Amino acid sequence: MDYSSAASPTTRTRSPMVATSWLADRLTATGLVLVDASVLPPIPGGDGYPLSGRGDYFVEGHIPGAVFADMIKVFSDQDGEYPFHAPGVDAFEDAAGSLGIDNSSTVVIYDNQQGQWAARLWWLFRTFGYDRVGVLDGGITKWRSENRPIQTGYVAPIDATFVASPRPDLWADRAYLEAIVAGELEAALVCGLPRDEYLGATGGRSRGGHIPGSISAPNADMIDPETNELISSPELTKMLSGALPYDRVVVYCGGGIASALDALALTMLGHRNVAIYDNSMMEWATHDDLPLVSVG
Repeated sequence: MDYSSAASPTTRTRSPMVATSWLADRLTATGLVLVDASVLPPIPGGDGYPLSGRGDYFVEGHIPGAVFADMIKVFSDQDGEYPFHAPGVDAFEDAAGSLGIDNSSTVVIYDNQQGQWAARLWWLFRTFGYDRVGVLDGGITKWRSENRPIQTGYVAPIDATFVASPRPDLWADRAYLEAIVAGELEAALVCGLPRDEYLGATGGRSRGGHIPGSISAPNADMIDPETNELISSPELTKMLSGALPYDRVVVYCGGGIASALDALALTMLGHRNVAIYDNSMMEWATHDDLPLVSVG
């Protein structure tokens, strides 16, 4: 889907999504920081967690000029109780600055997956008060399919200073979701897990299923399989119709990554009160006293 009409003619992007054509016209623009947030799938027989895509960035290549963001080791809290937990303020400021990003930069992020890792980094910037950030629609997959240029090797960032302004309302914790489930707070719940995990048929966790009252919006269903782009706004509206009427929407998944794509989609549709339950099912499923719904 081409969202380029939502972007301004300069390097500043007003839309959360930018088209490959928009980026191609601005690759060398002053003030633009292009970020590769790619990861690699888990190793068979390993711990089941994805790996840093740094090696792929070096060898298989990246969009010219892109700096690499290590989503596993740098843009996640290594001391957190659960994997991929958001970093603290100081850690995020250091990480963003190490990529050459300051508070005047225009940032465009992409990944080698379905956009969920790029969306995660986009969300982190939002939660730390910075909105001049876009996600490349279709990622490097679409870029390659269009035979656009690829660069191998390392792009050295120029250190910068980034100052965060945290927005805690963009996160929801377990207690907040417990209050929603109990009917004490009104909000829609959106689950970004694959459909089989939502139903409780698979998942690899101690307990399967979804949090009561959640609607299912899997990442795979949000992506056009032919282009790797986000599906059209009418299609997204239909998928998320159960959540859009609510003033507040909380999205979750396995560990706060896939749900970032749901948050991105909701933002594309104009919703302005979305939060991510960061620990998601990795936390919720471990508490036997918390309800889960399995189907079938």
